[in-house]
Amino acid sequence: MLEVLRRIILEVNGARNLEVALSTMVRRIRKAMLTDVCSFYLYEPEHEQLVLMETIGLRTQSVGHVILPLGEGLVGLVAKREEPLNLEDAQAHPRFCYFASTGEERYFSFLGVPIIHQRRMLGVLVVQQADKRRYNESDEAFLVTMAAQLGGVLAHAIVTGNLNRPGALGGQVTFHGVAASPGMAIGEGVVIAPLADLDSVPDLIPTDQEFEIARLKDAIDHVREDIRAAGERLASRISTQELALFEVYQQMLGEAALYQEVVKRIREGQWAPGALADVVRRHVQYLERVDDDYLSERAADVRDLGRRVLANLQEETVDRPAVYPESTILVGDEISVAMLGEVPRERLGGLVSVNGSSNSHVAIIARAMGIPTVMGVSDLPLPRLNGANVVLDGHRGRLIVRPGEDLETRYRALIKEERAISELLEHEQDLPSCTPDGHEMPLLVNTGLAVDAVASLKPRISGVGLYRTEVSFMVAERFPSEQEQMRLYRDQLESFSPLPVVMRTLDIGGDKDLPYFPINEANPFLGWRGIRVTLDHPEVMMVQLRAMLQASQGLNNLRILLPMVTNVEEVDDALRLLDRAVVELAEDGIEVDRPRVGVMLEVPATLYQLGPLSQRVDFFSVGSNDLTQYLLAVDRNNSRVADLHDACHPAVLSALSRLAIEARALEMPVSVCGELAGDPAGALLLMGMGFDALSMNALSLPRVRAAIRRVSLAAAQQLVDDTLMLDSPQEVRLLLEARLQGWELGHLLPPSTD
Repeated sequence: MLEVLRRIILEVNGARNLEVALSTMVRRIRKAMLTDVCSFYLYEPEHEQLVLMETIGLRTQSVGHVILPLGEGLVGLVAKREEPLNLEDAQAHPRFCYFASTGEERYFSFLGVPIIHQRRMLGVLVVQQADKRRYNESDEAFLVTMAAQLGGVLAHAIVTGNLNRPGALGGQVTFHGVAASPGMAIGEGVVIAPLADLDSVPDLIPTDQEFEIARLKDAIDHVREDIRAAGERLASRISTQELALFEVYQQMLGEAALYQEVVKRIREGQWAPGALADVVRRHVQYLERVDDDYLSERAADVRDLGRRVLANLQEETVDRPAVYPESTILVGDEISVAMLGEVPRERLGGLVSVNGSSNSHVAIIARAMGIPTVMGVSDLPLPRLNGANVVLDGHRGRLIVRPGEDLETRYRALIKEERAISELLEHEQDLPSCTPDGHEMPLLVNTGLAVDAVASLKPRISGVGLYRTEVSFMVAERFPSEQEQMRLYRDQLESFSPLPVVMRTLDIGGDKDLPYFPINEANPFLGWRGIRVTLDHPEVMMVQLRAMLQASQGLNNLRILLPMVTNVEEVDDALRLLDRAVVELAEDGIEVDRPRVGVMLEVPATLYQLGPLSQRVDFFSVGSNDLTQYLLAVDRNNSRVADLHDACHPAVLSALSRLAIEARALEMPVSVCGELAGDPAGALLLMGMGFDALSMNALSLPRVRAAIRRVSLAAAQQLVDDTLMLDSPQEVRLLLEARLQGWELGHLLPPSTD
């Protein structure tokens, strides 16, 4: 059954449109379960109804015409309860609905299971049989397993089949990911396909078919020559049987086989890479299905050949638009900084990536540039998004494909409103960050990128709360030298002098890898990251510390921050390295002052060691993103659970409140850097709790400053008291929204799309 399951999913996943996917699904399931009927009912959430979309066994004329409101009939009951229903005599059930057009009066046995993907009801899968008998446990387990496996595949197939035509589903489809950079954009999808990925080649209509055929022939000839040469090189080192495989490859590439099929597809209106991908995928799917081990193994050979030819085609011309659309929404499996740099800034509307996280380098740059970004969007049918009209919502982590006219109009109004608010807030950015009752709330900025506008920021802030030193490591091809680091740090310290600059020591691991120093772990966020890495590699940390100290000469505005601290021994070890760096520089004739050192409070264990830590360091900085992640046991970069990552969770707010009280008792300065500090409502909460400073991305400064200038410290403290009485994140969010609306600060909240 596992093999049957695998084959069905492969076939459905490989279907070129929705109709074929559904037809394949019901026919294969009926055959596998040896039953009379298999049907699929699609759930339409906007109408709260189920539509019979495909069947084998019932009358085909009923497809598209049988419609059940949620909860009505047996199928509606399965959808409403979101659980299987197994009946020996379906017609005896009080919820049974008879539709004359289906001919289902002949069938008695009924087994229906819901298809759910990421908590979203997609439809109901039903099998029926004429005999009065209850489907056994094995049947039910198979169909439940099939439905679970088909959830993501079906979500993908629905979009793939409907992107180029409005269908019964209304055409509009929403994908969810991780909100990586706030903002909204409407534009045209431009897919950046990775090299030699047969599943990511976009569909394009060729302007010159003969040119496409000629370059296909050249690419195949190149691959044939490469394979011939490889065979000759290996002739003396492999067996005759293994060498025969090279001859098989040559035959597959012959004009009578692969070439002519691809040419036919080009003449049907597809460019060479797309035609090649179509043909190769079709052959691979066929070979993987056949019950012959030899032929099944050849699927891998065909796929390998297809990739080789595709790589040759892409070497000649990597698909990049000559002119990018006016509002380009760049979409890719994984978007690199290099790809980002190919699009003119004035035409780049937003970024969407299947892989990646809110802390990846490209996400950090996107936030600094103010580009709406959504990462970790699963089930994206990349080839079909090229040229599609899309709405990108970076506030909520949504990509809406083919938005309806009303939705697009609503988003255009929201984008216009956001721009107007930003222009309005800009006029008060040089005013003090001070509450109406005279409380000064220092605002700091997070930096680390060349795009950070230092000159305009300096008069508006009290310093740099977080300088991400790892960014310069991430863009390099090797560990930067001491002199290279020293120059970078000197520029940063001089630019902001005399304001303090908090430099975090190298913080890699988790979702931040260095290309020349990869860290592969099953649980990277619980593994080797932050100070754990640098203490294990003191040679790396010593170079960085020496560079920081030299850069601070004569300025004395350097602060050093230690990330991912779990226990006091790590701090002791790091301080010993710092003292050693001071001594070594002195021996080299370079006198430097030992800077103030802080600990990043992001591991929950540190909340219970504030006393011992305060005896060793000079300040605390709360990393609210990671602290929330670890307190709630939620990977914030996993789109399946990203909604659970909420800094307004009562447990997180309670922990932060107690932390602020204890730090004040210890007379330790404590700031917060992270998304909570950059949220106007979150900033008011943190101010009310008693934190000494807030650090955020530059784009968040205007809204936070506006909130602080309009809400008294006393009101913020009352807000904290009221919030800590609540039991759920939703209640907290509702209270914060209501309170800001009451203070006439609703315009500072993320715009509502409802």
